[in-house]
Amino acid sequence: MKKIDFEDLILFESDDYLVINKPPYLSTLDDRHEAQNILHLAKMYTPDAQVCHRLDKETSGCLVIAKNQEAYRNIAIQFEHRKVDKIYHAVAEGIHEYDNLLVDRNLVATNKGIAKVNKEGKQATTYFNTLKTYYAHTLIECKPVTGRLHQIRVHLAHLKSPICGDETYGGKNLYLSDLKRRFNLKKGTDELPIMQRVSLHAYAIGFDGTDGTRIEVTAPYPKDFAVLIKQLEKTAR
Repeated sequence: MKKIDFEDLILFESDDYLVINKPPYLSTLDDRHEAQNILHLAKMYTPDAQVCHRLDKETSGCLVIAKNQEAYRNIAIQFEHRKVDKIYHAVAEGIHEYDNLLVDRNLVATNKGIAKVNKEGKQATTYFNTLKTYYAHTLIECKPVTGRLHQIRVHLAHLKSPICGDETYGGKNLYLSDLKRRFNLKKGTDELPIMQRVSLHAYAIGFDGTDGTRIEVTAPYPKDFAVLIKQLEKTAR
């Protein structure tokens, strides 16, 4: 991965917090397979930085970083009491009309890092809203109340609307040839998916600053997600 300029990622900054637009394929915390990660980059920018929550390595979007211990404690309490508002956007297979649909299914994490619906697991709740339908796909707004491992991905798979590219939970890769009738692949080359990762983006986050002021930030789509939406728009219903 090319060297990242941390300042280019910053969407919001105050004396207490940074909110960045995390690029895909970059780990939030230490990863022995990667030379750089968000925590390391943040500490180079502000030495006392602490990451306040995590996004999967493949997932892009809003990530909050505290600049001091008081700020970290302030938002940790809000996460504990579910006062932090999180909105994700996902591209799912099939046509789905969700109107504030609540999925309340307990999840358990296996020792292989995969989550499964299991009544013996921890409570996991997510609200889903359809933002737009296309010829054979749906752009879905996901509002997780809890923060379990792979929660949105598993809940959407449970609804039989797996996220594109999420092969772990039943989603298939989406190719340009799936969307364009007269698609000609260059001879001797293999077609790559439009998006080579799970089609999930942490679109917005809202929480209270240390002075009680509400902080609300949205993260623009990264290039691959934007390209996917642009191609899907050509098939809009």
